[in-house]
Amino acid sequence: MTTARERQPLGGQPLVRRRLVVRGTVQGVGFRPFVHGLAHELGLSGHVVNLAGGVVTEVEGTPEPVQAFCERLTTAPPPLAVIASVSQLNLPVAGSAGFAILPSEPGAGHTGVPPDAAVCADCLAELADPADPRHRHPFITCTHCGPRFTVVTGLPYDRPRTTMAAFPLCERCAVQYADPADRRFHAQPVCCPACGPRLRLERDGAVTVHGDADAVTQARALLAQGAVLAVKGVGGYHLACDASDEDAVGRLREAKERGGRPFAVMVADLETARGLAPVSEAEARLLSGPRAPVVLLRRTTLSTRSAWSTRSTGPTVPLAPSVCPGSPDIGVMLPYSPLHRLLFGLPGDPPGPRVLVMTSGNRSGEPIVTDDAEAAARLSGTADARLAHDRPIHVPCDDSVVRVRADGSVLPLRRSRGYVPEPLPLPFEVPPTLAVGGDLKSVFCLASGRSAWLSQHIGDLGGLAAAGALSRAADHLTRLTGIRPEVFVADKHPRYRSAAWARERAGGRPLRLVQHHHAHVASAMADAGLDGTAPVIGVAFDGTGYGDDGAVWGGEVMLADYTGYRRCAHLAYVPLPGGDAAVRNPYRMALAHLRAAGIPWGDALPAVAACAEGELHLLARQLERRVACVPTSSMGRLFDAVSSLAGVCHRAGYEAQAAMELEAYAARGVAGCGRPYAFALRGGEAAGDGGAAGDRPCLIDPAPVLRAVVADVRAGTPVEAVAARFHLAVADAVLAVCTAVRRRSGAGTVALTGGVFANAVLEEACSRRLTESGFTVVRHRRVPCGDGGLALGQLLVAARAGDHAQTPAARGCEEGGDHVPGSARQSGRG
Repeated sequence: MTTARERQPLGGQPLVRRRLVVRGTVQGVGFRPFVHGLAHELGLSGHVVNLAGGVVTEVEGTPEPVQAFCERLTTAPPPLAVIASVSQLNLPVAGSAGFAILPSEPGAGHTGVPPDAAVCADCLAELADPADPRHRHPFITCTHCGPRFTVVTGLPYDRPRTTMAAFPLCERCAVQYADPADRRFHAQPVCCPACGPRLRLERDGAVTVHGDADAVTQARALLAQGAVLAVKGVGGYHLACDASDEDAVGRLREAKERGGRPFAVMVADLETARGLAPVSEAEARLLSGPRAPVVLLRRTTLSTRSAWSTRSTGPTVPLAPSVCPGSPDIGVMLPYSPLHRLLFGLPGDPPGPRVLVMTSGNRSGEPIVTDDAEAAARLSGTADARLAHDRPIHVPCDDSVVRVRADGSVLPLRRSRGYVPEPLPLPFEVPPTLAVGGDLKSVFCLASGRSAWLSQHIGDLGGLAAAGALSRAADHLTRLTGIRPEVFVADKHPRYRSAAWARERAGGRPLRLVQHHHAHVASAMADAGLDGTAPVIGVAFDGTGYGDDGAVWGGEVMLADYTGYRRCAHLAYVPLPGGDAAVRNPYRMALAHLRAAGIPWGDALPAVAACAEGELHLLARQLERRVACVPTSSMGRLFDAVSSLAGVCHRAGYEAQAAMELEAYAARGVAGCGRPYAFALRGGEAAGDGGAAGDRPCLIDPAPVLRAVVADVRAGTPVEAVAARFHLAVADAVLAVCTAVRRRSGAGTVALTGGVFANAVLEEACSRRLTESGFTVVRHRRVPCGDGGLALGQLLVAARAGDHAQTPAARGCEEGGDHVPGSARQSGRG
């Protein structure tokens, strides 16, 4: 008797049937049409279906084409697909005829919803073609581009589980959607002018223009006239204005309460981008690729305190000085949605601005606005008009921000649209866990097994709006991944809102607390795929982090793995006078550092001149009596101090302003600045005193650097040289300490992490010195070096803590509860 598995086709060869389960980012990327086309090409029968856990395919035919199908399935997938795994199973032959795409089946499981993707070249060609039915359609999309993460409401990813469910397909779109040979086959957001969302322009709370073409035309005209426009984009509202119009940019800056923080700009095309700053091949690929992030382009010459000139390959583009005053970089992105493209105009349209300020639609520090009613309320005093549409945004998702290094590698500074929810591989298995990161640049991490999902950028957890955004984002990502957390992880800081949120969310499930800088080092290790079997020398420099002794840490060198760490060296403590007041006023940190170094507050110093006489006397008494002066080892605060001492920045209107502006001068002067300053190393093994391992950390003493800075400032040395000598002094200190730790421990890998390493001059100087001295240098490439990558490190430290007992020499994680260390209440958010 012949079995089904052995059944013979007409040609005489036996038939076989195989079942393949493909997991990864395989829904919403044209994977089923790809499978359908491949099966037809090879003459196979069977079916393909979306399940919540992935894409399931069964193919039947003779052995050779079935094997070819299995091989080609992973070698040439659709452009947006990311295949994590493929499992195969032989089945009995069913005798099926033809190949079908079956309706999706709902359920729970791990699958990959793709990130939102920039509009593709094919759609852009149709957008500009007067003969195409989708000519000038602001929502044109296909299988290879368009919104995904921001519109999906559930799994499996199909139109009824997106915000397009309210827009029934017209006959033409329905035919394309059902045709396996069409580029829009099962493209869930597909639509056209007959069945898609509609634009409207609103002024003074009333709709003044209906219709896509008229609304865009009027919006472009308003931008050209100097208006500030609220534009509903893919992941939220933007606030836009002509980037060459100083009055418009100034009004926008004032309305957003943004201080001097740089604005990102959107440019019409790459040629225009090259008129703003030099653009490398790697930067051009990122700008024009499907992720389409904001790319920080380094400008070439700082001509005044707030004005830049550029040498570039494109035509000179005027830019208002207040777009990004004092910054060494300009954040640039290309139009990534069809609506953005239309704002710049198509051939034959009336001219409009070629460079637009395009900043998040919110006030500084608040979550991005997505809801139309909320936009009308929160943005009414900021924008002169609102360009809106009726497609809901289910998930807020801010623009990503990246920097391309000299070697072509990418440093993500904000990982959001275009990257989220792409999973990250983990070096070992973890239980279902939710780590909440920190209070600033809030990003959480959800993980299970060997995969982790970082959330989109949420913002600073300073109010109810941000807490609500955190809760909604966690609920959404939990639904998409099917992960129910069994463990929660947070920062050790006793006053962090993120930790309080995690404690409430845990509802009795374990909450583990991880030291801030240990989490930074672990994040860098995970980013590099290190499994933790060998410790690394972690250089964690940032502005603030709660230390084990209750001080504000931030200039740390640790010997660490995922299980624990030993603090080998740190910047010498100085008082942080007034906590946040010292952060907002870098001259206060300058004076605190001068006093700690025994340097008189001479009137000729810029930092002293910046402090009012009455405040100067009060500050002297405060420092003398140590009133409201938590000790800090923060490297970020030392950068603030030197920035003020050099006369660069005395009052910071946004986070890291003083350091960023100091870097701008260092970038100009680093090539010929002369001999760098030098830190002193005191105590501990790194200073060469031969002390027993773990006795006490080495102190990186900035006093000699400060004395040299003061001497140069008094001598009239150019600011560029002062800034460069300081940056190189920090790099030299990093090398000296790491060399001493290697000599003692044998560790030869250094991880550079923490927000200070967003500084390109410092990161490059440290990396070059360490590499030339034989170290393996780990730098962030997939997650931010700042607090936006913190949750990934927290998660892995907590996972290891569940398997290993903690010891005084290898600590870093503890169970959370009501216990607060005795000195905990002495430290603010600083």
